Amino acid sequence: MAVIITDTCICCGACIDECPVEAIVDEDDNPTGEEIYFVYEDKCVECVGHNDEPACAIACPTEGCIVWSEVASEPPHTDRKPGEPCISF
Repeated sequence: MAVIITDTCICCGACIDECPVEAIVDEDDNPTGEEIYFVYEDKCVECVGHNDEPACAIACPTEGCIVWSEVASEPPHTDRKPGEPCISF
């Protein structure tokens, strides 16, 4: 699951600056046409491997603007099954 930016967004840019994978776009590039920032679900990794919790939510000055159900234990794009070891060559 990706983080979600709610309609309480004040479009300050703090989240965009903190996103390590550039998954957040401003209101001009929001594909839904809404005038709030948007998180691309297929790019967002909930900061797994980067921070203990989503950096966008930490940087956001608006309470409750950025939400998520829980931070995943590994990036959502992984092909590994839960508990399967990471193999590197």
